[in-house]
Amino acid sequence: MTTEYVSGECNIGTQEVARRRNLGWVSLALTIVVVLILVWTKVNPWWRLFVFFPATLSASGFLQAWFRFCSGFARIGGYNFGPIGRIEKIVDEESKKKDRRKGNQITLYAATIGAVVAVLCMFMI
Repeated sequence: MTTEYVSGECNIGTQEVARRRNLGWVSLALTIVVVLILVWTKVNPWWRLFVFFPATLSASGFLQAWFRFCSGFARIGGYNFGPIGRIEKIVDEESKKKDRRKGNQITLYAATIGAVVAVLCMFMI
C-alpha cells in the first residue's frame, strides 16, 4: 500500500480512502432506496434511468477508494496523505497530466457502471 504521492497512480492516503469508501456505501444505499421507491410506486420505467446519478456516485467512491486516487484532486492538481481537508499542490506539469488521465479514467468507469445499473433497473419488473 503506497503512502506517498505517485503521479497517475496514487494521490490519497488512508483517511481520504476511507472517506471515498464511505461515499460509495452511502450512495449505494441511496441507489437501492431510489430503485425500490421507483418500482414500488410503479412509475413509468423510463424514470428509473435517474438511478444513473446515485449509482455513478457510488461507483466513483468505490473506484477512488480501490485505486487510492481522487479524480477531483487530479482535476485541481493536488494530493493528500494527511488529515482530510489538507491538499498539497503538484507543480510538475507532466505529473498533472498523468493525474488528469487517471482521474478521467475513473470518471469514465464510474459513469459506465452507473449507466449499466440504470439500464438494468429500467428493465426490472
